[in-house]
Amino acid sequence: MEQLKKYFLFEERNTNLRTEVLAGATTFLSMMYIVIVNPTTYSAGGMDFGGVYLATIIATVVATLIMGVAANYPIAIAPGLGINAYLVYTVILSEGVSWQKALGAAAIASGIFTFLSLTSFREMFINSIPESMKKSIAAGIGLFIALIGLHNGHIVMANSATMVGFGEMNDSTFILTVVGLLITMVLLVMRVTGAIFVGMVITAVIAKIFGYLELPATPFSIPSGFDQTFMQLSFDGMGSLSFVIFTLLLVTLFDTTGTMLGVGRQAGLIKEGKFPNLKSALLADSLGSFVGSFAGTGPTSAYVESGTGVSAGGRTGFTSFVTAALFILLIFCQPLAAALSSVPAITAPALILTGCFMVADVSSIDWFDYSEAFPAFLTMSLMPFTYSITNGVGVGMITYVILKICAGKFKEIHPLLIIMAILFFGQLAL
Repeated sequence: MEQLKKYFLFEERNTNLRTEVLAGATTFLSMMYIVIVNPTTYSAGGMDFGGVYLATIIATVVATLIMGVAANYPIAIAPGLGINAYLVYTVILSEGVSWQKALGAAAIASGIFTFLSLTSFREMFINSIPESMKKSIAAGIGLFIALIGLHNGHIVMANSATMVGFGEMNDSTFILTVVGLLITMVLLVMRVTGAIFVGMVITAVIAKIFGYLELPATPFSIPSGFDQTFMQLSFDGMGSLSFVIFTLLLVTLFDTTGTMLGVGRQAGLIKEGKFPNLKSALLADSLGSFVGSFAGTGPTSAYVESGTGVSAGGRTGFTSFVTAALFILLIFCQPLAAALSSVPAITAPALILTGCFMVADVSSIDWFDYSEAFPAFLTMSLMPFTYSITNGVGVGMITYVILKICAGKFKEIHPLLIIMAILFFGQLAL
């Protein structure tokens, strides 16, 4: 026990075993919804629910353990909701790319991500993107996720006259989604631990009472379907997916780094602007993405829900160790998770509210500097309106470069950003 405390620096970070265990459990409860939402998302792209379910757990456990044991940070990592929604709804469904090739693209992006994590280029790459673009990209992905949740929950539906319209209020899915959304929002306002997951459970109970949910006779069993996703990725025709790979890399870089810095500051682990064990922390995410792509899911990301564990007192990697251990227990809950995913209204509120969380940072964009505001607006609005994260990022970068040049602020443009804008222009034009 003493060696454990010494390794994880309990004394130096002013914590103890009981606090770390409680913090790990808190983070687990806050983010365990991903084992239902992520497989449900990939099921829409033709993948086996059970295989993706197990792949989600594997990627989460591997990445979170590396983060905890090697980097000693109380930060959990799991497949990112936004980037995986992009992979399914834009790449697989909209562009018609097979899920095997989509996972191949994710593996290549993860490999590049791993290489960049070992060099200083990653920091230079991130610094080349202006803050307004970073925040608008996150917000755009949030709106994209929210639109998916609203559509799955039948709140927003296709309409021939107005393109989109309000759902039918007598639709059972509409009603259940609204009820679940209200319950979850109330729980979040009351700061209930694991509010999103608790909201899903309450919505599931309501769905069961009114006959919309059929629970399996055996809710727990040995997982199945992993053979349908494990090592099924394909690297054929990757040349045509170069911008998919670039987008995966770009979004993952921003998402993970931003979350790690935010939670690291919250935990008081960043001293004088320095992030100790940074390379190990970055490797945790990149290796989790790499393992996940071969197991049968998309890129991983540091989870902002880790902040709930930090709020509960988590200060060391043992918090992450506990979170990973609890995720292992979910391996045998596949039948129950599959049943919950069969009712869209149970998972829709999680998507909608996650989108809300991701939009928060736009308040700090300088909306009165039009050379910043217009590109930011186009970035975040085109993602949901064109159903493509790539379109939003591309148009945003191109517009940013053009407007800065016209405003006589050429020196504010990083050379890498100019290169990316040219590449995106070529991709959009062709």
